[in-house]
Amino acid sequence: MAGISLSRARQMIRKTFDAGKEARMNPLSAVVLDEGGNIIAFERQDGASPGRFQIAHGKAHGAVMLGMPGSAQMARAEAQAYFMAAVNGAFGGALVPVPGGILLKDSKGRTLGALGVTGDTSDNDAVAGKAGVEAAGLVPEV
Repeated sequence: MAGISLSRARQMIRKTFDAGKEARMNPLSAVVLDEGGNIIAFERQDGASPGRFQIAHGKAHGAVMLGMPGSAQMARAEAQAYFMAAVNGAFGGALVPVPGGILLKDSKGRTLGALGVTGDTSDNDAVAGKAGVEAAGLVPEV
């Protein structure tokens, strides 16, 4: 697999939203980035606040640029706050180091990009995103 197609990115987002709806989560927003951090697709459910793009993007951007999911970024921020602050500065303040930034891997473990999900608690965002990634046939690193 060379990368993530627009069709697969949209499927991932749709399945993420389905999982959120089934779990009665708040309205979600989700973005899919390729392995270089470029946007493939973004969608926001009805009722989601307009600022959710930046949060979803920050979660996905941090995951793909640092090669670690949001949960690992949060742990790193708690253990090494100065390092993560410096990294966030290096990326123009674009990182949101909390759960909901999910690395997208193929069956051989290669990183293909990232999914960023926001709208509910960060842990719930990650749960919905994981379901969306798996439904799209990829391996999530949450």
